[in-house]
Amino acid sequence: MNASPSSAATGRPRVVIVGCGFGGIEAVRAIARIDAEITLIDRTNHHLFQPLLYQVATAGLTAPSISGPIRHILRREMRTGRLTVLLGEVTGIDAAQRDVIVAAPDASGREERIAYDHLIVAAGATHSYFGHDEWAVHAPGLKTLADAFDIRRRVLLAFERAERESDLAERQAWLTFAVVGAGPTGVEMAGMLAEIAQHTLQDEYRRIDSRRARVLLVEGGPRVLGAFTEPMSRKALEQLDELGVEVLTGARVNRIDASGLGFDAPDASQGLTNIAARTVVWAAGVAASPLGKALAASAGCTLDRAGRVVVEPDLSLPGHPEIQVIGDLAAAHSHPKRGAPKPVPGVSPAAKQMGRTAAANLVRRLRGEPTRPFRYVDYGALATIGRRAAIASVDVPLLNRQVHFSGMPAWLFWLFVHIYFLIGFRNRLVVLSDWAWAYFSFERQARVVAEPRPAFKGSADPAA
Repeated sequence: MNASPSSAATGRPRVVIVGCGFGGIEAVRAIARIDAEITLIDRTNHHLFQPLLYQVATAGLTAPSISGPIRHILRREMRTGRLTVLLGEVTGIDAAQRDVIVAAPDASGREERIAYDHLIVAAGATHSYFGHDEWAVHAPGLKTLADAFDIRRRVLLAFERAERESDLAERQAWLTFAVVGAGPTGVEMAGMLAEIAQHTLQDEYRRIDSRRARVLLVEGGPRVLGAFTEPMSRKALEQLDELGVEVLTGARVNRIDASGLGFDAPDASQGLTNIAARTVVWAAGVAASPLGKALAASAGCTLDRAGRVVVEPDLSLPGHPEIQVIGDLAAAHSHPKRGAPKPVPGVSPAAKQMGRTAAANLVRRLRGEPTRPFRYVDYGALATIGRRAAIASVDVPLLNRQVHFSGMPAWLFWLFVHIYFLIGFRNRLVVLSDWAWAYFSFERQARVVAEPRPAFKGSADPAA
């Protein structure tokens, strides 16, 4: 079944956009200004502000504070009558027929084909366990709201299990939390876990002292936040130490199971290479969406080692100018007016800029004009570590260089930037009030753990 009207019937080009992340939403808003039939497809009904997802996982914020229904966010674009939003998972792309194959959001197994004249794929990324997918059961990653709810449940229930445990060794295992990967997500997660243990849950248990919990940050590389400069990395390490986070660098994980994790240490004198930790969070690897492989099979494009699609300078596929790939799924390069092309990092500002560039190039094609190469503007990088602890590297055009700072000034700047880029006035107001309350009271109001849904007796479906 073809779900989109033909271009011949409407006289409008059919544009299909896959994914409503940062890149997808920017592309929709730009293309909605022209006379085109736009179909936006996403596996969820909401847009998610991923940079703050770890705060949902650590009970600092509620899910609605950092997300919003897609149709509400794009209500102005929908009022034009040219935008259709569909809930479903794209399982394949037929580049020859110019169709997108979409699975229904229910368990019916139905599929439909949606025709396009122009396609923008912004499907994002998923977790990579470096060939050890069996670790995912014991070490969840953090990409979706479902991931955040799962991690929050594991963290809070770990303290409950420790409260009931009489064996001291087993109790300490429940009070040991390990975060694998010391990029921004891992550092932010470790810092928040330390704050929960040291402040939020203090004096809330009779049999355990939450302040005796161990929070470990395990990194295979030589330092934390490797994308930052070495001085900034050292500042981050100092701030993590002040929060009570134990950092293990040069530790390559070789085992994760229900009992904890093991790793190869570069120096045996560093101590034990096996840690009993009942709660492990994965923040070490990212892999491109499986749609990359679907595009490679259908359009004959090339994938890099991470499964990302290698694109042309204008973000299109070689031999298929009607298809553009943006965001974390694209192995893109920035093409400045001067100097050699540089790889584009997988960050939200890059995705937004790619979305706008893809939309602009699509309009140029419709007008018969030549497309332009993508140029990424790097505004710098931010990472928060904990209360009044953060590092920042900000590009200052007037000085023609980056300015690096840390501590309280960087933390305040991080707060301002994230509030500013949140979508919706209500979300900004709610997040700001929640942060203010947490800052002065150390309380986290999102510490609610839902009971698992029980299986219906007599049903063969455990989820029924």
